[in-house]
Amino acid sequence: MDKGGQPVFIIDPRKEQTKGRDALSMNIAAAKAVANIVKSTLGPRGMDKMLVNPLGDITITNDGATILHDMDIEHPTAKMIVEVAQSLENSAGDGTTSAVVFTGALLEKAESLIEKGVHPAVVVKGYRLAAEKAVEVFEKLAVPARERELLIKAARTSITGKASEKYSNLIAEICVDAVLAIHEDGKADLKHVILSKDVGGLVEDTEFVEGIVIDKVALDKKAPLKIVNPNIALIDAPMETAKTANKAKLQISTVSDIENFVKQEDAALFEMADYIIRAGANAVFCSKGMDDKVAAYLQNRGIYATRRVKNEDMQHLADATGGRPVRNIKELTEKELGHAGLLEQDRDDEQGKTYLRDCKGAKSVSIVLRGGTEHVVDNLERAVDDALKVAKCVVEDGMVVAGGGASEMEVALSLRSYASSVGGREQMAIAAFAEALEEIPRTIARNAGLDTINTIVNLRAKHADNKNAGLNVLTGAAEDMLEKGIIDPLRVKVNSIKAGSEAATMVLRVDSMLRAQRTDMQDVKPEHRASTYEGMSAPALNMHR
Repeated sequence: MDKGGQPVFIIDPRKEQTKGRDALSMNIAAAKAVANIVKSTLGPRGMDKMLVNPLGDITITNDGATILHDMDIEHPTAKMIVEVAQSLENSAGDGTTSAVVFTGALLEKAESLIEKGVHPAVVVKGYRLAAEKAVEVFEKLAVPARERELLIKAARTSITGKASEKYSNLIAEICVDAVLAIHEDGKADLKHVILSKDVGGLVEDTEFVEGIVIDKVALDKKAPLKIVNPNIALIDAPMETAKTANKAKLQISTVSDIENFVKQEDAALFEMADYIIRAGANAVFCSKGMDDKVAAYLQNRGIYATRRVKNEDMQHLADATGGRPVRNIKELTEKELGHAGLLEQDRDDEQGKTYLRDCKGAKSVSIVLRGGTEHVVDNLERAVDDALKVAKCVVEDGMVVAGGGASEMEVALSLRSYASSVGGREQMAIAAFAEALEEIPRTIARNAGLDTINTIVNLRAKHADNKNAGLNVLTGAAEDMLEKGIIDPLRVKVNSIKAGSEAATMVLRVDSMLRAQRTDMQDVKPEHRASTYEGMSAPALNMHR
């Protein structure tokens, strides 16, 4: 109020503002709602979600990142929790559901503490101390994993619970082979693994190709379906008659002039093909247009030829075969040619795929995904994507921890011991952090139809003797997860702790929300209407005929 008793507005009174405990409760409720959406998908016995977009397309999955990405979420705090899943998907490729469930549990425990009189700042400090300690304990629990067998186990664990679990051994081996093939200087760039879909086949026919697969076939149907040890020319220039830059006219007075003109044009086209033949190539991939006469000329000499290959595929072809794309066909020599063990076409009339197999030292490789329907292939693609990213993490970092809730349980027990050494109200927050970690094995047990109280009690007791004890959902017993081959990359666990705790502390530090009023269209002031401008008034309508 000013001195005259009139109210003074420092913010737009039309804005919606929520303060204090109400704002915090609202934000925590939104975070818990997001966690509850994906909670039932966690673990080997998790359920799937059916997502239907506005066009009616259906996606059936239990992948947390996919579910949250495809949902239309508007609440700002809920979006922050979705970012946790997206962050983990980008950095580690797995553990997205666990991270969201963990974040929701952190905020739920914090809400209980705040209701008991603990200040949010104290909870934030305790959570930060707990997160640092948790990362430290996870790193101590990690064991080296360099052997191919351990890589396969980690990849297989990431597939567990998905629709493609029946083929987990096949998928895990394929993904590990693909990552090992592109691994170089301690890094594995997954952009060099090309996923090719083949709807209508069998999932068990999914294969790893040490080379490249493209959705192209030879222009001529009579081209050989197989070429052993092909020499491959990559042409990044048009192999057709060049058009003039400016409009031009050619006056022809006799039939012989027409014949001479056509012969000259054909000679220029065949000259391009002769450069390829002299270089020793018997397979040509052109990124631009290729005249049918050139294709027929090459086919008559047993040379595979295709055109309009995508630039991305041309780069993959170069990485896989060792060839170099040339923009001036006259510069093509034997040195620029790529090589493979086998070129193979799988064609159905004008459609199909071309496989370049057994490319020694290939920097790009392919995985051909096969399934009876599009939904099956899409599910398989998501499983392969997770397995590839997990294999990448293990190959790059070389460290894994026990899965099945074993590592979370061990870290939770360590945090409880650590809490008593901290003292003050922060120890209450650290203990709450430990309880939030236990929500992971508790949710796995709940989704498997097991008694959650007995499960947690048994796991705690088992960890007195074995720090790698986790939940076997088939028997309900606590067993050594490392011996069972249930392992997760260390990076997944560490990044989950960091992302979850940071998101939770950001929410807890908010004590006021100011939401702008949504309007479909801004009000236009009268002086800015079109009718007030000279020359822009609406024309008068003549109503007389």
